[in-house]
Amino acid sequence: MKNKYVFSLVLLVVILAAGAGFTALYRHGQKTTAGNESELNVVTSFYPMYVAAKNVIGDAGDVTLTNLSEPQTGCLHDYQLTTEDMKLLSTADVFIINGGGIEDFLEKVAEQYPELTIIDACEGLDLIEDNAHAWMSMALYRSQVENICEGLIAEDPGRSDIYQENTDEYIAEVQALEDEYADLAGELAGQPVILFHEAYEYLADEMGLDVAGEMDLDEERQVSAGEVADILATIETDDVPVILAEELYGKDMGDRMEAESDVAVVYIDPLTRGSYDDADSYLEGMRKNLELIKEAY
Repeated sequence: MKNKYVFSLVLLVVILAAGAGFTALYRHGQKTTAGNESELNVVTSFYPMYVAAKNVIGDAGDVTLTNLSEPQTGCLHDYQLTTEDMKLLSTADVFIINGGGIEDFLEKVAEQYPELTIIDACEGLDLIEDNAHAWMSMALYRSQVENICEGLIAEDPGRSDIYQENTDEYIAEVQALEDEYADLAGELAGQPVILFHEAYEYLADEMGLDVAGEMDLDEERQVSAGEVADILATIETDDVPVILAEELYGKDMGDRMEAESDVAVVYIDPLTRGSYDDADSYLEGMRKNLELIKEAY
């Protein structure tokens, strides 16, 4: 009896171990087997990447898309991961990031989840030094969307046709918007502008504007009297007609500039906040930005 009991116990352990091994193999196969269309969990780091991924994924079945930070978080400079963030990443197959250094927490994520596939949307892009706000350039944003598509196809080849078709359609829409405002870029070439947000360096470059001065404003920025004086002097000496600013952090300074000079302050959307349901939010927001710049000049 004792021998039978021991044999049964050993057999049970073997069965359980084999089952665990099979389960682990099955889960791995869900992510890696070509042609497999099992569920895929995709997490994005913040809103611009969420919108890009949403358009690439489209109606692909059994793909769950979730954003790490709330859409009202804005840019991820100095963002601190929460316990809920780490729990969400523990369920992810793919983590899509902007890259370029915006996600300061990336090293922690990579250490905690070494098997997590990370897609860097800025990989291979020619970025402005110390400035990773690539999505503010329509041309670079198209490249980011392509990088996301390529990364998802590599991770989930079973849906490659869906991802590629969606990407081609979306990139065509972004390209059409870029083409629509190509004449405006020609008209604005060499016109001076002052920026109150580093993200707008990309937009200014794409529109041919000459950046005469810059003051990067955020919630922690302390502006000195000397900086204000320098900006006012630049407006006068370079005959700057327009300042591009973000309303959330630049409204007070913008009001001051308009009160003390003849400059017009245009509040540009950095496209870091919006609805999870609106797949067209990038196109809508960028179109509005371009119209505001057109009206200002």
